[in-house]
Amino acid sequence: MWRIWLIFDPRRSLVALFTFLLVLALLIHFILLSTDRFNWLDGPHKAATVVQPTTPTGS
Repeated sequence: MWRIWLIFDPRRSLVALFTFLLVLALLIHFILLSTDRFNWLDGPHKAATVVQPTTPTGS
């Protein structure tokens, strides 16, 4: 395992890893915020139901 760190610079590798994980986390959170079920900021949007008044038939 220690020979891997002789090939890669540890600081650059860890910065690249943390940057990738940050971008991945932001992407997942924005995808979840764009859905109706998992949007924790606005809450679920209920579809507007149209109520049609019924008229009695007959005399």
